[in-house]
Amino acid sequence: MARFPLTPEGYEKVMGELRHQKEVVRPGIVTDIEEARAHGDISENSEFEDAKERQSLCEARIKFLEGVVAGAEVIDVMRVEQNGRVVFGTTVRIEDPDSGEERCWRLVGETESDTSAGTISYTSPMGRALIGKEEGDEVIVPTPQGPRKWEIVEVLYLGPGETPDA
Repeated sequence: MARFPLTPEGYEKVMGELRHQKEVVRPGIVTDIEEARAHGDISENSEFEDAKERQSLCEARIKFLEGVVAGAEVIDVMRVEQNGRVVFGTTVRIEDPDSGEERCWRLVGETESDTSAGTISYTSPMGRALIGKEEGDEVIVPTPQGPRKWEIVEVLYLGPGETPDA
């Protein structure tokens, strides 16, 4: 069985989406299929075909989410040893020593990463480069444009809802 490391917030988000798919999306699609069938011949009924396609996608998503929940390994960064090392769930402030550009990333599970929200997967190139390192370490991250060097400025162990000072 696949393992899915998740933060507590990520687990709750997956559970919420699973509930929504099962309790709202799936019943809505069933209603749409029933209505399309009521229109008569389903062999040339585009509404029916559309609803069946959405049903297939919904069932696939439910199956995926159930697999994530079954293999979930919830890791709370507030319960790990805070020894200054980058681990799953930590927030890391990094700086490009050449340009001075700063970024701040929280390392999370693959299913919960969202770069627009400041989270990246621990399996991403950046995540893999950062895991196990500590403040002051330099990391080389492979990019399509070539390797890029970053310095770890700060490792933060933040709880739910906490954000790093900008």
